[in-house]
Amino acid sequence: MSEEKRFYMTEEGKAKVEEELHNLKTVKRKEVVERIKIARDFGDLSENSEYDSAKEEQAFVETRIAQVEKMIRYAVIIESDNKNQGVVDLGKSVTFKELPDGEQETYTIVGSAEADPFAGKISNDSPMAKSLIGKEKGAEVMVASPGGEFKVKIIDVE
Repeated sequence: MSEEKRFYMTEEGKAKVEEELHNLKTVKRKEVVERIKIARDFGDLSENSEYDSAKEEQAFVETRIAQVEKMIRYAVIIESDNKNQGVVDLGKSVTFKELPDGEQETYTIVGSAEADPFAGKISNDSPMAKSLIGKEKGAEVMVASPGGEFKVKIIDVE
């Protein structure tokens, strides 16, 4: 039996996922069922594009419900530990700059379930996070990226 994937997330991230699940089950599911009912009234289902579209949406919603339920079931809450201050880890914010003359950037390392680079949250599975995790403030780190390797210096870890 293979081990299930763990979904690392903060308490806030888990609450968002639970909210999404609630919305999918109580709102989206009902909306799709209603669309299917209406589409059936249009007649012949073999040539009914509204019915086909509603059924596709229903499949998407049900698949997403299953995904979100699995994420919640295998959620691991990221706990902030103060014993490793200054060391990059899940749940911590890291400020770094690309060497030799890049601008400073700050990201919080979170699980893939709540990653949002535009909101300053990167996945622990990303090349950047994988390179930074376990490194200390002041360290210079090589980061592999699709565009090639580059070096960053860790300025701060919170």
